[in-house]
Amino acid sequence: MATDIKDTAHAVEAAAVMKLLPARPRLLALGEPTHGEDTLLDLRNELFRQLVEQEGYRTIAIESDCVKGLVVDDYVTTGTGTLDDVMAHGFSHGWGASAANRELVRWIREYNDGRPASEWLRFAGFDGPLEITGAESPRRALIALHGYLAARVDTDLLPCTAETLDSLLGADDRWTRPAAMMDPSRSVGRSADAKELRLLADDLVALLDARTPELIAATSYEDWERARLYGRTATGLLRYHFWMADTTPSRMTWLVALRDRMMADNLLALAERGPALVHAHNGHLQRARSTMRMAGLPVAWWSAGALVSARLGEAYAFVATALGTIRHQGVDTPPPDTVEGLLYALPADRCVLDAPRLATALGDTRPTPRVSPWFGYSPLDPARLADSEGIVFVKDVPRSSYQRRCGPYTVA
Repeated sequence: MATDIKDTAHAVEAAAVMKLLPARPRLLALGEPTHGEDTLLDLRNELFRQLVEQEGYRTIAIESDCVKGLVVDDYVTTGTGTLDDVMAHGFSHGWGASAANRELVRWIREYNDGRPASEWLRFAGFDGPLEITGAESPRRALIALHGYLAARVDTDLLPCTAETLDSLLGADDRWTRPAAMMDPSRSVGRSADAKELRLLADDLVALLDARTPELIAATSYEDWERARLYGRTATGLLRYHFWMADTTPSRMTWLVALRDRMMADNLLALAERGPALVHAHNGHLQRARSTMRMAGLPVAWWSAGALVSARLGEAYAFVATALGTIRHQGVDTPPPDTVEGLLYALPADRCVLDAPRLATALGDTRPTPRVSPWFGYSPLDPARLADSEGIVFVKDVPRSSYQRRCGPYTVA
């Protein structure tokens, strides 16, 4: 068996990954089983460079706020702002403190400098403006969408004025109360103002769609595409806030499902642009149904990867990452009867494996599921090996400077 497994392992290179796939996908998803480790982000960066140089990839999308990501994209394409400002304001979840993320942004800007727009590399966040403590106010996205339309369509077609939106939105801090995550009564999501905003946002998006030809002609496809992102974000946030105010047992199922739905919508929009490397937690990119327990209740939903894969078929490919040790988090050498333990016995420090072939090589010998002593790391499910096209295995993950400064961001 060890020989069979070794035969499926290759160096982690773009060419080796592409050989696992039936065709070049529009979205190549690379998952990670934990957050905040620059070792994994450095590997992602190198793989993206190779995909750019060898396979014609032009976009990288990461698990970060999709609207903040526009700040990064503006910088890497046109040089707007400074690198320090972009790292401070262009990322959510604290990702801007990562040296590997900073190097990614620096490299993309350097690559684009002096090239025509048709050859630019692009950056995107594909998460909603959501944090573990709650959700952002819909103000930023709603006002931006309204402003785009107000400058280009007849006033009498608009469902409201900017002043009406401002009045209904009120102070942003009433939307972002951390207490609302655990206490639905603290959420503004089912107030009369919020319900009116949902109707107005829906009408603004409908107007954007209905006037597509003239809007693209009057501005550009890029500007129209950005307005679509504002529309998706505004309606998604208002829907998320609505369910934050729910008091039934379905509340958390709705919230986790809506987050992945927002991710999926952003990924499907990116797929229209051309081949992209997508990087996020394995749990957001897998095809299998996601499950967990929250507040003692079972929660099950379809991840962004599952939603996108159902729509794109072979145009979506998923490569999961597995780890041997994260000793600074108490994750030591994996037991030999686990998938990670079998891979840890391979000679390479890192490798990529054909996941279906690995599952076949294991045959009826079902490895024991690995149990992590640290909640921030999610081991592979041995029953789902064949659900991905490949597995990237990294034997040992040392503590990074990002970890020392910021600590782990553990929520998928």
